[in-house]
Amino acid sequence: MPSDSEISDQGFHLSRHLPILGWGRVYTRLQLTGDLLAAVIVTIMLIPQSLAYAMIAGLPPQMGLYASVLPLIAYAIFGTSRTLAVGPVAVLSLMTAVAAGSIAAQGSSGYIEAAMLLAVLSGGILLIMGLLRLGFLANFLSHPVISGFITATGILIAAGQVKHILGIDAGGHNLFEIIASLVAHLPKTNIPTLIIGSVSLAFLFWVKTGLKSSLVALGIGETPARIIARTGPVFAVAAGIGVVALWSLADKGVAIVGEIPQGLPTLSIPRFDQELWTSLLGSAALISVIGFVESISVAQTLATKRRQRIQPDQELIGLGASSLASGLSSGFPVTGGFARSAVNFDAGAETPAAGAFTAIGIALAALFLTPLLYFLPKAVLAATIIIAVLSLVDFKALRQTWRYSKNDFAAMLATILMTLGLGVEIGITTGVALSIFLHLYQSSKPHFAIVGRVPGTEHFRNVLRHDVITCDRVLTVRMDASLYFANARFLEDTIYDLISRYKGLQHLVLMCPTVSVIDASALESLEAINQRLEDAGIQFHLSEVKGPVMDRLKRTDFLEHLTGRVFLNQYQAIKALDPNPDQEPEHALSLIHI
Repeated sequence: MPSDSEISDQGFHLSRHLPILGWGRVYTRLQLTGDLLAAVIVTIMLIPQSLAYAMIAGLPPQMGLYASVLPLIAYAIFGTSRTLAVGPVAVLSLMTAVAAGSIAAQGSSGYIEAAMLLAVLSGGILLIMGLLRLGFLANFLSHPVISGFITATGILIAAGQVKHILGIDAGGHNLFEIIASLVAHLPKTNIPTLIIGSVSLAFLFWVKTGLKSSLVALGIGETPARIIARTGPVFAVAAGIGVVALWSLADKGVAIVGEIPQGLPTLSIPRFDQELWTSLLGSAALISVIGFVESISVAQTLATKRRQRIQPDQELIGLGASSLASGLSSGFPVTGGFARSAVNFDAGAETPAAGAFTAIGIALAALFLTPLLYFLPKAVLAATIIIAVLSLVDFKALRQTWRYSKNDFAAMLATILMTLGLGVEIGITTGVALSIFLHLYQSSKPHFAIVGRVPGTEHFRNVLRHDVITCDRVLTVRMDASLYFANARFLEDTIYDLISRYKGLQHLVLMCPTVSVIDASALESLEAINQRLEDAGIQFHLSEVKGPVMDRLKRTDFLEHLTGRVFLNQYQAIKALDPNPDQEPEHALSLIHI
């Protein structure tokens, strides 16, 4: 029989992959109360959100509700965040519409099948990434690229919803086509729809910017006021339904949601069509990575506030299970959303059980409340979407990035322009490709400095930035990056250029305090440098080599052929190579820009 310790270890490993076994064992009545309260509030908020995001995706409204049931239960079992609220989000909804739209016409059975398959594929990709611990791949999406993509997506979504505010039939695959279509159809604007949409926009804008402060002024606490403000769209939905039903505005051309089928989603496995699966695989991969990056940033932000931990690789599994559950239950791709997660957090959610309770609430709404949504104006849903996504538009980040890094700004601006001009998939792909290219370009020409000793100390600094002591017989250069295939040639060319400038050199020391890796290509370059310096009568030395790097060098014959020595620190090197280390040389090395 297994020992108690073995059983304990097995339980630990099992709960690592099934977090519910961890927090579920110690679940308390107090936590239950907090989770139930949060679930009620998030359910109220999530009903109009789910309908709105289904509209962005070009799907029937009930699919938004379906995507908010089983995915939440799946995340409660496999997710590690205590407060992350999973469900449809604006960015993934638009990406779903673009991908599914390339397969079939919006509203067709093929379109709906493609949306469900995207959820299954993206869920499977996330699960595989989690099992293989590939969460680091998301790091290839730099923050400026993500910020630019979300900004452009917010603009596209908002522009795409203007047609519902005006009550016209317009469309387009990019911003310019959307604007041109809106202008062309502007004379057909439906006045009642425009009034409902405009009033809803004004009301929701006030809710977002002024309701909280007004409630606080009335004596309501900060947290309740914030929760009420974030659930403001519910009031707009209720008012819109009442107005349309009371004055029979549907008969006057006001577009409404109409009949939403009552009942729970049916479970189904997508049919295997190799051509269809292959055509959607790239889009599903993009949806997976974008969804993971958005979700993990929200989860970590909220976890930090409570000093809790998020396990990125397990989050991949949790989000993968959620998206897979969505696709198998007539939903579309989902991830953790900021707005509903913030409400969940503020409402006092203690564990992922709050998400499971929210799923029950959404299921009850799908069973019993959908008839009440019949007269819901699409203009009101469009207004909620516009107000929500405009908060994603961040031109301030564009200005800040320009001031800090021109390369990052280039990647960010290219992502925005390509997304607006050519579509979301081309935009994000361009941003990622440009980020990787710029990273490789920058790392191929790392910072490289001639250094000297600060008088009266054992510290060595860049000769271009500090008043330092140098020696005309010893040249010390510092490499501020790891050495690998992309910058190995740069290292060779720079050192060869330096020795051609300084004729009296006897020693060259490569200072390596920030070199964490020397790959095979860089090792060959070091061997070539050593030979070239030997031919020139100059000894080649290394200093401040990190332990792991030194271990790898010892497994080669490089150190046996090194003409100089390896010093523990640069001060030891100068003491050994310069007979008068504390004396200013009569002919200091001329300074050059590296």
